[in-house]
Amino acid sequence: MDLSNDTPATHSLQSSTTISSDLPRVAIEEDDPAPVKRQRRRSTSHLKLVPETLELRESIKVAAERYAESLDKSRPFSRDELERHGREFLESIDQPEGFLGFAMVMLGNFFWKRQFLATPFHRRMLLLPHCLKHAEGCPAEYDQFGLDCEKCGACSIADYKVRAEQLGYKVLVAEGSPIVLRIIVEGYVDGILGVACLNVLEKAIDKVLIAGVPSYAIPLHSGDCKNTTLDEAWVWDVLEKYEPLPEPETTSYVPLMRAAGRLFDEHFDRLIPRLRSKTAEQARSPLGLTEDVAYDWLANGGKRFRPFITLAAYDAATGGRFVSAGPGAQNVEFSDSVGRVAMAIEAFHKASLVHDDIQDDDLFRYGRETLHRQHGLGPAINIGDYLIGMGYRLINAARDEFGPDITCDILDSMSTAHIRLCEGQGAEMAWNDDPDWNFTPLDALQIYALKTSPAFEAALDAGFRMAGKGELYAELVPQFCRQLGVGFQILNDLKDWQGDNDNKLVAGQDALALRPTVLLALAMQGSTEEVRRELREIYESRGDEGRRLHRARRLFEQAGVFTKAEALIDKSRARAEALADEVECETVRQLLYFLVDTVLAPEIEEPEMQPEDHGLMLSLPVVG
Repeated sequence: MDLSNDTPATHSLQSSTTISSDLPRVAIEEDDPAPVKRQRRRSTSHLKLVPETLELRESIKVAAERYAESLDKSRPFSRDELERHGREFLESIDQPEGFLGFAMVMLGNFFWKRQFLATPFHRRMLLLPHCLKHAEGCPAEYDQFGLDCEKCGACSIADYKVRAEQLGYKVLVAEGSPIVLRIIVEGYVDGILGVACLNVLEKAIDKVLIAGVPSYAIPLHSGDCKNTTLDEAWVWDVLEKYEPLPEPETTSYVPLMRAAGRLFDEHFDRLIPRLRSKTAEQARSPLGLTEDVAYDWLANGGKRFRPFITLAAYDAATGGRFVSAGPGAQNVEFSDSVGRVAMAIEAFHKASLVHDDIQDDDLFRYGRETLHRQHGLGPAINIGDYLIGMGYRLINAARDEFGPDITCDILDSMSTAHIRLCEGQGAEMAWNDDPDWNFTPLDALQIYALKTSPAFEAALDAGFRMAGKGELYAELVPQFCRQLGVGFQILNDLKDWQGDNDNKLVAGQDALALRPTVLLALAMQGSTEEVRRELREIYESRGDEGRRLHRARRLFEQAGVFTKAEALIDKSRARAEALADEVECETVRQLLYFLVDTVLAPEIEEPEMQPEDHGLMLSLPVVG
């Protein structure tokens, strides 16, 4: 949830031909809608005060329930919308801005409460923070599912845990455990009852709400992990209640996320049967090895977000039947042809990652060594090529259902995306071989538009074309995805300064690579010649990486690089939203808003200021 009230300054970018004279100029500024100023995401600790007395907390809770009765529950609201309601609510009850985080949690609770209570107990999860455990002498250990809580009765965790398990809840006591992500999206639960401090809830609430997960949160009274309390009656108020609804009130993308996951987890062998590696012996043979490794690489790892986009676009353009079925909808299935086309998107994406990892000599991908480090350079190149061929074969298999014209249009869209990706990657490698230190942020953005946007464009276009709406959105899709891709790539650059537990694992693995990133361009732009020389020395040297990172971070901070990069993301976000505003179809428009709110979800704080997590980090697979 955005708890700030500042707006970013605009930063003009001068056009340049230093590295892009041989590339098609990507109109990033001229033909786009004017951006709308948005609020900068900064430290929000001053807005996360919890009312000190139970009487005041109860009165705000009661008032929030009344306020929420007037909210439109037909679709989940975004973090910005929730903040706006929070501010209006606090003003209406004459309470200070410092309670904003608390108020937003209360409003979110009562937005979802009826639908949470309508979730059967066995489809709910109870999430408890490790800081509630009895710290002194606690015998429990952490495993992959969080705290292995023994029923000793020494702390309140045991009380909640025992009763919840009796009712049928899945119970997780965790410290930033990634298993939460899998439990939600793989279909084990449909609602979340969570206890956490406002610091953790701030990070969690946006994606949980936007995706459409019925959730109810009990805020801890402080963020002090060693000495905190909560209003225990608030937990019991909902823990044991079940009140079914005749039909869901709010749309949700969770069933579509699950459908994308099932393509790879349940239907993979049926939709893409093995030919040369059906047995373990065949898989080890020279002839079966390539297929076996390629199938394993395609089936495992990543968040399947691009296949989700294709399924969601198809559903939105055909009326939004599945997204309207609610978060607990079961058996959301698509035809085999739609499924294979969605899987083709992932095959192309995975192929590009194999080749990208080779070109960048990356160490890790999806928490394990990259393919070229596991199998060697030649085999990895070959596996990437194999995945490209598999993708085209999967699309061709859809011609019986959709006919040759639509199938060919999808193939053309995919091949165009592939070519543009290679152009962008080629430009980056050419710069790496012969750096031009006069390159500008606009040059970097141009490469980003070629490298990252085509994948989003191909995924959306395929879904719309299978729905028979390809021509209707032919102009919108590339403009929208250009903003989405550029903003996402900048976010990815920022994320690299933190490391990435889902992906590359090494903080700074990309940060100091000699590439034409927008962060480096922003640092060079307007700096003194002395600073520019130091940056060149940092990037071109091969000294101690930790020291180089520290020096580069210092110069980036002095130049305001991270703030400027966030302003560029804000600009991409505003332009994408303006394009979505013009879409007449409600279900398509809401999908585009959802993509903006998830793909371009802003960081809570500057990259260099990210705190360590000490609680329940709730997230949904949105990009990977």
